[in-house]
Amino acid sequence: MDIALLFDSTIVLAGGIPLTLLLTFASLAAGTALSVPFAFMHASTYKTVSVPVLVYTYVFRGTPLLVQLFIIYYGLGQIELIRASFAWVLLRDPFWCCLLAFSLNGAAYMTEIFRGGIQAVPPGMVEAAETVGMTPMQIRLRIVFPIAFRSVLPSYANEVIGMMKASSLASTVTLLEVTGLSRKLVAETFAPYEIFIAAGLLYLSLTVIFTRLLRALEISIDGYSADEGTCRPHSYQAGAL
Repeated sequence: MDIALLFDSTIVLAGGIPLTLLLTFASLAAGTALSVPFAFMHASTYKTVSVPVLVYTYVFRGTPLLVQLFIIYYGLGQIELIRASFAWVLLRDPFWCCLLAFSLNGAAYMTEIFRGGIQAVPPGMVEAAETVGMTPMQIRLRIVFPIAFRSVLPSYANEVIGMMKASSLASTVTLLEVTGLSRKLVAETFAPYEIFIAAGLLYLSLTVIFTRLLRALEISIDGYSADEGTCRPHSYQAGAL
């Protein structure tokens, strides 16, 4: 192994970290924003509301992310209606295609995660909130979702880390994040061993950082819940999260 090349490659590949993080956090934000209302819809007893979300999650969780990315990147441009619309301004850029694919895929998984948390909330908590006059929306925002989020935080953390690693697929549509730069360096140096080890070490470092931050968040929420007594309905009226 060429240690000097390994060290030099790590420095070069670190230049792709900002794009990797941008894709991860932007996809996470968009996916979470979609998944929260979808999770409540999926948990609904009304089939006209829950079935469309079920179909969406089934399709996006049942097909590979790479296939979804290729359909969006290569397929949407074949539709004349899209090419003639304002959406083409964004979708002709590989970054936005990646962001769309990652967001929709991540939202499907997070919808199922949050749905499980929502359905696990004790009915007594909701009934207690209703007796003090809280509206359905207040109950969802101040009681159901905070409790659900806390219960599914470990699963949500795994999804965050998985999304960060999945961002490596952006290299297949010409984006030069960490993996994209790795492939470019391999083509220039013909030294895949050292370069991909360097890429692996960078992803491992990011995973360790993400894991520690998410663990700190979990501990922080645990401490806040213990201090505030979040099992009491009036605690959520003040906005638990």
